[in-house]
Amino acid sequence: MTIDAQAIVLRSTVPSPPGSRIEGTLVGEPAATLRVKVHGSKKQPEGDFVLVGRPLDLPRDTRERIERMARGAG
Repeated sequence: MTIDAQAIVLRSTVPSPPGSRIEGTLVGEPAATLRVKVHGSKKQPEGDFVLVGRPLDLPRDTRERIERMARGAG
C-alpha cells in the first residue's frame, strides 16, 4: 500500500473498474473506514489486483495512520 496527496495504491483479491467507489475498513483500534474512487485495476501474477485510486473524505488522522502503515511503522 502506498499513499500520497493525490492517490492511494492498494492490493485487492477482487478487481474494481475505473470510476467505481469502494469501501474498506482499517483493522485495529480505532476502526476506520476508507473510501476510494478507483482509477485503475491491474491483475498481478499472484492472482490479486493492484488498485489505484483517490481517497474520498479521508480525515487527517486516518491518512496519517495509513501513511504509517505504508511505511511499516504500525
